[in-house]
Amino acid sequence: MADPRDRPDQDVDTAGATPGERLIEACRRNNTELLQEIIDSTGDPEKVAILLNETKSVLGNHLYHEAALFGNYEVIDLLLDQEGFECDPINRLEGDTPLHSAVRFINNLPQPLSSHNIEFGSELIAMMIDAGSDPRIRNKAHLTAAQLCDPTNVKLRNQLNDAMDIVQNQGDYIVEDEEPEPGDEDDVGSGSDSDFDAEEYRMAKQKQKR
Repeated sequence: MADPRDRPDQDVDTAGATPGERLIEACRRNNTELLQEIIDSTGDPEKVAILLNETKSVLGNHLYHEAALFGNYEVIDLLLDQEGFECDPINRLEGDTPLHSAVRFINNLPQPLSSHNIEFGSELIAMMIDAGSDPRIRNKAHLTAAQLCDPTNVKLRNQLNDAMDIVQNQGDYIVEDEEPEPGDEDDVGSGSDSDFDAEEYRMAKQKQKR
């Protein structure tokens, strides 16, 4: 079955490019080998985190946005494995998180969506949410990822709305005798310090299926 990300192969010469330029190319082309090579050559995990979190395209997209805009599941998986990697960076133009960018990728797939593409999109979004992406964050148009989602993609919209409901009602899933810290009520519009808990999300989804 065709991969929804299929694009004509183009050999890109990264010789002489800066580490940032090579990283952007790796994320756009789903080149996990190049990404891993750069990570390994950087060495120190703290330096790796700084490089991955602070590298931006000329349009103000972070690496995570670039990978999400192309639906590059494997590169995203590798990025999320890195210690200190930021799950909710905000881009310059739209104020999008990578979760918004992933939704834009899914929205741009050939319509009507095949069952394969619907499943691929759902798995991509699930991986990002499980890793800590906050579905409550709104972009400059004041849209959450769920609101940005094509309304005909009912499965994806419901998935994002369910994740948002679980975050907003986390008090229902707090372990007994565990008190929340004062000042933990983060603004929905903020792209940092998310209190989204992927494990609570998975547990709540299991409860809903019973």
